[in-house]
This record gives sequence, C-alpha cells and structure tokens, in this order.
Amino acid sequence: MGNLKVFSGRSNQPLAKRIAKELGQPLGHCDIKTFSDGEIWVKFSDNVRGCDVYLIQSTNPPAENLLELLIMMDAARRASARKVNAVIPYFGYARQDRKDQPRVSITAKLVANLITEAGADRVITMDLHAPQIQGFFDIPVDHLYSSAVLVKHFKKMKLANLAVASPDVGGIKMARAYAKRLEADLIVIDKRRPRQNVAEVMNIIGSAKGKNILIVDDLVDTAGTLCNAVTALKRAGARDVYAACTHAVLSGSALDRIKNSGLKQVVVTDSIPLKHEVKNIAVQSVALLFSEAIKRSFRYMSISSLFDVDKG
Repeated sequence: MGNLKVFSGRSNQPLAKRIAKELGQPLGHCDIKTFSDGEIWVKFSDNVRGCDVYLIQSTNPPAENLLELLIMMDAARRASARKVNAVIPYFGYARQDRKDQPRVSITAKLVANLITEAGADRVITMDLHAPQIQGFFDIPVDHLYSSAVLVKHFKKMKLANLAVASPDVGGIKMARAYAKRLEADLIVIDKRRPRQNVAEVMNIIGSAKGKNILIVDDLVDTAGTLCNAVTALKRAGARDVYAACTHAVLSGSALDRIKNSGLKQVVVTDSIPLKHEVKNIAVQSVALLFSEAIKRSFRYMSISSLFDVDKG
C-alpha cells in the first residue's frame, strides 16, 4: 500500500506478523539488539523516508518493552519518516491513572508524555484500563474495543440462560455492552480491595442462581479478582462460569489460580502473547481489527465503525 510500512518490536511479534498478513504485506526489516549491559539498539534496515510508519509493540512488563517502543519511534523520526504511528495492543502502566493517595505517580500520563515526546503522531490501542486516558495524549488516539471479536465468540457458543457479570463497579459500562449484544442479564460484583493485587468480594448485585455467567474485564493480572468472583458466583448458585478478559497479563500464580478456579473457559486476545498453554484459556486474535484500523488510518478513512460495537 504505497508508502505504508509496518514494523514490530520484540514484545509481540506473533501478533505483528498476523497484522501484516491481514494487510497483505510483509513486516519491515528492523534490527533490534540488547547489549550486554542491557542497553537497546535499533536500526531500520528498510528506507522509511517519507513513509507512514506503523510500529507494533505492546508495553507489558518488563519495562524494556516500553523503552524499546520509544527508541523505535525516535529512530523512525530521525530516519525522516513522514508519520510515526504507535500501535500498542496493550497499553501498560494504565492502571495508575489518577492520584488516589498522597505522593504517588500518575504513570498513565507519564507514559503518554513519553510516547508523544519520542515522536509519535498517532496512537492506536485497545481496551484502555480507563477510556479517559485518551485525554492524556496531545495527539490523536484511536481506541479499539476487543468486544468486536469476543462477542462473536460467545454468540457462536449459544449459551442458554446467560448473565454477564462485571467484577467491579468500574466495569459496568463494558459489561452492559456485552449484555446488550448477547441479550443477557447484567450482574455486578461489589468488591473491596484492602491492598494492591488483593481483592475481596463483598456482594453480588443481581441474580446468579441457575445461570451461566460470563465475567468481562479489560485484563487479568494475578487473577485474584477473577477467581474470587467465580467463588462468589458459584456460592450464589451459578452453573458454569466463563470469562472474557482482553489482556492476559497473567503474573505471579495467575495460571495456577485459573486452572483451579472452576472456570469453564477464559477467553483472552493475543494483545499479549501467552507464555504457557492452559487447558481452559482460549485465545482470539485481534489481528484483523488492528489491520483494518491501520488501513483506514493510512487512507484517511473513518474508523469509528470499528468501535461502535462497544457503545451501549
């Protein structure tokens, strides 16, 4: 497609290859090395002068993934790329999006500043932890929704007597959107978090008795919130419990928790590559969604139809 060139960092090359395949063109050649002292070196082997460059890189831990994206953008800008577009399937550090206690950093804003200062002209991302993070950027942000992919998966399953559950009050809007499209009831789980990475389920708002439940969330990290929700729903009389979580961060003992949680299936996207296969975790690719966003962005076409699916 003319002067469009797609490159990948090292955080999620499988997804980048799928996106390039959907676009009908190969990934550009980019040499990325890590020196013995840990410094990252980037060189574009392809000429990008005057090109619209799309750099695909999730910024999940370790922090080198974020730094690698910043260095790639700087290299592209200094190589005289016409436009530098950061394609970030998973936007890390998004959970620290406000000053909820004294003397803490707002890392979501800090990362937005870093990406802008490194030379990005546009950001394409998916399922931000808080949609208002788009406002932290002074450049255009295209915010895609994985529900365009995940809703189709659960529609095909044709689960009877289905209810969609939000694991906390903050996820009600997402859960409502799923419930509307799946023609399901809505349940909200009220929880209290005594400290970081520890969640305690307090209350279930709505009836779970005798129903198949789909828990929806933007990410699953330690899986504490998710597994506590499953326990509470089962105690409330739920039948089978499923989960749809966009970003599979899966840190600590998350995999063991999911294995032993009683979850029938957890469906995630490939925004973060899975390190290990787990029997009850299924992966749905968002390559087509991102390739369509890149294509429309490059051609100056509207991409609003790609995220209309989550309005509810």
